[in-house]
Amino acid sequence: MSTATAGGAAAPGPVPPAAPPEKKHRSVLGTRPWVAACFLLPALALLGALVVYPIGYSVYRSLFDASGNGFVGVDNYQEVFTDERIRTALKNNVIWVVVAPSVATALGLIFAVLTERVRWGTAFKLVVFMPMAISMLAAGIIFRLVYEQDPDRGVANAVWVSVHDTFAGTSAFPGAHPRPDAGLASTSEGSFTTEATVSAGSPVALPLVAVKPSDVSGAAQAAPARAVAGKVTGTVWRDVVRGGGGTDGKVDPSENALKGVTVEAVKDGRTVAEAKTSADGTFTLPASADGALLRLPGSNFAAPYNGIDWLGPSLVTPAIIGSYVWMWAGFAMVLIAAGLASVPRELMEAARVDGANEWQVFRRVTVPLLAPVLAVVMVTLMINVLKIFDLVYIIAPGNSLDNANVLALQLYQSSFGTDVNQGIGSAIAVFLLLLVLPVMLINIRRMRRERRR
Repeated sequence: MSTATAGGAAAPGPVPPAAPPEKKHRSVLGTRPWVAACFLLPALALLGALVVYPIGYSVYRSLFDASGNGFVGVDNYQEVFTDERIRTALKNNVIWVVVAPSVATALGLIFAVLTERVRWGTAFKLVVFMPMAISMLAAGIIFRLVYEQDPDRGVANAVWVSVHDTFAGTSAFPGAHPRPDAGLASTSEGSFTTEATVSAGSPVALPLVAVKPSDVSGAAQAAPARAVAGKVTGTVWRDVVRGGGGTDGKVDPSENALKGVTVEAVKDGRTVAEAKTSADGTFTLPASADGALLRLPGSNFAAPYNGIDWLGPSLVTPAIIGSYVWMWAGFAMVLIAAGLASVPRELMEAARVDGANEWQVFRRVTVPLLAPVLAVVMVTLMINVLKIFDLVYIIAPGNSLDNANVLALQLYQSSFGTDVNQGIGSAIAVFLLLLVLPVMLINIRRMRRERRR
């Protein structure tokens, strides 16, 4: 409605508000969808070329034979579950998935908790995490040397042999044996026994050969045994003259005595007397040895203890898992330590005030609060070990490679090894993808739950 003004003209009414300008559609991040698509396109193209296409082609190729021309359907997948080598690889993968992530996570948890209150905790964490800076190839070479059978080269066996030799004696002259015409016959457990009985008052000669020069380095000169009435005497020596010469079976000048050799007198299969040779190689047995057979036990000549065959068929998989844990325990420790730093200290102190000891605080408070972090570490390591290849291929020797086989290694051997069948290799690749997918889905669901919280 208009109103009159002083000049008699009507004043205009109120002006209606202008319509708001039309808003252009934007995404949640405030960016136009086509702009976001342009930025994502290179990444999506790369993802399609390096992930989607290989997966699709692997599924397609797994349905054909070795030549790639004959369609075989699911025969390659049947081969995966019937071939003995592939079944061994599958069994080892199960061992890897169960053992390696669990041990690495447990060690990481222990390291993170124990180093939280010590001054040198940071330095310790640095040392434990340092193997992560080493490539799988370098770590495999390192542990191939660590597990070397020869104690002079392998650190693991050097330590093990040192511990063993502390509690168990070593043989005096490994590999030694009598001369063929010395009247000594090989008997049970590597021992040697005289073919004829001995008599008191008649010295016995027991010449040995194949004694290593290093075993008699600094040994005294052998001396012929003297006859002693009522006792059995004799000499054990290295019946070799340097440079040749001498008389076989007779103590010659410059021949070395064998000190510490055990000599037993045996009657009716029972040891009646025992003695050890002295510095000049001589020994003396009491009158009870008269009419007995003399025996040199196999313990005198047993090969030295060389430790454990770490890379043998029975221990090669646990040994390689040990090297993996050495590398990845530091990764677990760092993630868990970061989660531990965010745990409210008030809850721990409240538990201690209520009378809980440190073990109860750890088990009832710390571990439950760290459960999300532990799940992340476990899932990450499980995905990692399902694809393990480098360590197994480098550490396992040729005679144990089949025993240490895993799916990723078998995929490589089937696709590019001596007996090439890329149909089976593609089937293994698809099967390995199917094994990884559930773990990935669990991880995605866990991350979504965490985001909702």
